[in-house]
Amino acid sequence: MSQDASLLTDLKEPSETAVGPILEFNGQPISEILEETLEYSRKRDYKGWDYGDGMSSRLLQALPFDNKWVNLVVQELVKRPPVNVRPLFLVEKRRNYKGTALFSIANLNFHQYKNAMGEKSDVDYLAESRELADWLIQNRSVGYHGFCGGHKHVLQMLDGKGMPNDPDVVSTSYAVKALLRAAPYDPIYPTIAKTSSDFVVEDLNYHEVDGGAKINYHLNHPDTYYTINSGALGARLFIDIYDQHRDEADLERATKILDFIASHQADIGGWTYRIPASSSHLSMDNHHNGFVIDAFLRYREVTGSDRYDQTIDRGLEFYRNGLFESDGAPNWDESKAFPRDIHAAATAIQVFTAAGDLEFAGRILQWTLENLYAGNGRFYYRKHKYYTVKTTLMRWAQAWMAYAMSEYLNAVARSEGYEVVDTPTPETTRQTV
Repeated sequence: MSQDASLLTDLKEPSETAVGPILEFNGQPISEILEETLEYSRKRDYKGWDYGDGMSSRLLQALPFDNKWVNLVVQELVKRPPVNVRPLFLVEKRRNYKGTALFSIANLNFHQYKNAMGEKSDVDYLAESRELADWLIQNRSVGYHGFCGGHKHVLQMLDGKGMPNDPDVVSTSYAVKALLRAAPYDPIYPTIAKTSSDFVVEDLNYHEVDGGAKINYHLNHPDTYYTINSGALGARLFIDIYDQHRDEADLERATKILDFIASHQADIGGWTYRIPASSSHLSMDNHHNGFVIDAFLRYREVTGSDRYDQTIDRGLEFYRNGLFESDGAPNWDESKAFPRDIHAAATAIQVFTAAGDLEFAGRILQWTLENLYAGNGRFYYRKHKYYTVKTTLMRWAQAWMAYAMSEYLNAVARSEGYEVVDTPTPETTRQTV
């Protein structure tokens, strides 16, 4: 028996106590919590602090020199403390590209939920969604073969800097998803999104290898390792575009990328962060495994194919029983419980919702509200064994939870027979000239 297979014997059995799809928390409807989460974010123009934003420190920028090691120290000092020191370092609050995409989808989802429930609102959630989708287009990275985007702050790395105009496949994949979700309301959105295929093929070096195909995570990616979840999100991008435009080339690319990733699924059912695993300090961490499973689920949803059924079944079994406690608490990876991260919880709510397991998605949501919710629409970052990091990150916490709750609420509504659909009208649809 392999080491991975032996680990499978230690996985926890699912709890027999079902929380079920939850519709309220402490007497407050989940829809109200989502409404307050969007309100908190909207009042701040969806700008805030983010994971790894230390290079946006105005104190650091004011230094008369630029030193890699000073940059790294400040970046890590801002990221790691148990209290938020960003105000001390005068870190700028900005819109995050991926976060903006998530907020666009969340607002659109809530618009559709409100319509399905027959509820009126003082907020035009559709207009919010479209404004954010337009922002994605206006603030895309320029100089590449197609639509793309990336983090809008500088990142210091050991081998160089990531600059605000540098695109990556993760941010781009979610931006494409946002534009295609809003496609019924503006014909320009799917047209622009389609060009992302060219960005991935030409700028991220899509190429076939033994067992499938690979792409780079970002520009100038070293060829000494491969980041699995970014490949999966690239495949998801191709599938989303294929679903809209039905170009067989996009389906073929997605299939080859997912074939390669499926072939590297460990015996235990999960995926390491990179190939080789030794090239990263991360192992089978929680939310990145969620990204991978979600890509396979989306492929099955769009194509109806059973090509990856076994991969999905094994992946979901490991994800649920190996990366979560029976009460819905997210573990860090396959061997460590802490820290329990808001991103891991939110990603899983969305993934289990997509998988049709609303009971377990509800259990994770319940745990998250009990442990990482500050009230009034604000979420905390992480829970350690002996303390909680009570920092609110606009993309990492707010955007992900808004997106996750909106996906969950709409799925629950559909399960109860409500028609939660796109409802464009001549008044809400932008016409081309």
